[in-house]
Amino acid sequence: MTSSSTTPSRRHLLHASGAVAAAGLVTAGLASATAAPAAPSGSAPKDGLVRDALRMREGGTFTVVQFNDTQDGPTTDRRTIALQEAVLDDVQPDMVVINGDVIDGSPRTALEAKQAINNVVRPMEDRGIAWALTFGNHDEDSSEVTGLDESDYLDFVRQYAHNVNTAGARGITGSGNEVLTVRSADGRSDAFALWLLDSGRYAPEQIAGQDFEGYPDWDWLRPDQVQWYLETSAALEKKNTALVPGLVFQHIALWEHRFMWFAGVDSRTDADHDRAVQKHSIEGERNEDECPGPFNSGMFAAMLQRQDVKGLFVGHDHVNTYVGDYYGIQLGYAPGTGFGPYGLGGEEENRLRGARVFHLDESVEGVYAGTELRFAAGYGIDLSPSAQPVEPADFPTGVR
Repeated sequence: MTSSSTTPSRRHLLHASGAVAAAGLVTAGLASATAAPAAPSGSAPKDGLVRDALRMREGGTFTVVQFNDTQDGPTTDRRTIALQEAVLDDVQPDMVVINGDVIDGSPRTALEAKQAINNVVRPMEDRGIAWALTFGNHDEDSSEVTGLDESDYLDFVRQYAHNVNTAGARGITGSGNEVLTVRSADGRSDAFALWLLDSGRYAPEQIAGQDFEGYPDWDWLRPDQVQWYLETSAALEKKNTALVPGLVFQHIALWEHRFMWFAGVDSRTDADHDRAVQKHSIEGERNEDECPGPFNSGMFAAMLQRQDVKGLFVGHDHVNTYVGDYYGIQLGYAPGTGFGPYGLGGEEENRLRGARVFHLDESVEGVYAGTELRFAAGYGIDLSPSAQPVEPADFPTGVR
C-alpha cells in the first residue's frame, strides 16, 4: 500500500478539462431478484423516501453491489461491461448502485450521452436486477454541448424497467437525493435503508472573493442535504418504532476518510497509518490522496448522532479500495469499475478495476453483515493498458 502516486497530477488534468465544460452550467429482493420502479414517472415521492420497492429474500438476506466510476463515452471499453457482467453473474445481487461518474465528458450529442449511460446499465436491465445511480463530478461535463443535465439523466433512466431512481427529495441541493428502504422478509417493517446522495461536482471559483488555491476544489454535501437525512432518518424511526439501519452511497469522500487512514488530522506518516490500521481495522489500498471538498459537510457528525448508518461508501478516487471502522461507522471506497478513466498507471493501470459487495442479513444484529471486494483480475479479464472501445449497445424497448 502506498499513500501517494503520480495519480493526483493526472486527476488535476481531468479536473481542469471538466471544469471548462462545467463553466457554462453553474428487487425487489424477492425470489426472482427483480424490482419494479420505485415510483412511476410523475409520481415520485417529494420527500425522497421510497418504500416498498425493495424487499429481503425469503431467508431474510439481501445483497448490494457498488460499481463506481464507469466513466466513459458512447464507445465504452468492453472490459467495463465484462467486469459488470462477471460480478453480477457471480454475486447475483438484489440491488446495484452505480455510485457517480457514470459517464465522462466525451459525448458530443444527447444521443451519445444516453448511449454512454445505456452501455453500463444494460448489464442490470438484462438480468432483471434493481439498480440506481448517484451523480459524480464528471456526469455533467458534456452538458454544455449535449443539452442534458442531471435532471434529464434522471428522467432518462427512469424509463428502464428495473431502475429505482426518483427525482429525489424536493427543495434541497443536488439531484436524486433519496433513501430506498428494504422491507423485511415478512413485509412487516423496513429492515434496512439505502441512502443515495448527490455530493456535487466542483467548488465555485471563489467564495467571498477568495479562491481555493491550496484547498481541494471538489464539491461537498450542503447543510440542507444533511438536515434532510436527519429528518428522514427520524421519520423512518418513528414509522418503524426503531432505528432503521442503513448504508450511505455518495461519490465524493468525506474528510473523515482521510482522518481515519492516519488516525488523526495533523500528522500523516507511515507510523500514523500503522496505528490507524490497528485502531480502525483498516483493510485495502490507498494509492492517491482523498479528494473531498474544501469544507467538512458535517455528515459524519450527523450519522454519529443518529446511530443508524452502518457505513458510508464512495468512489471518485479510482485507485483507493480501503475500508475501516471509524468510531462505529464504516468508511470506505469501491474501486473504479470503468477501464476508461485513469488507473494506477503503467503496466499496473487496470490492476484495481473492480466492485464492492455488501451483505445484509436479518439474522445479524444491525442487519449489515459485511462487505468485500471483487476485482477484474479474479475473473480473468484482460488488464492490459490499451483501450478496448466497442460500439454502443442497443436501447431496450421503450427507452429513448
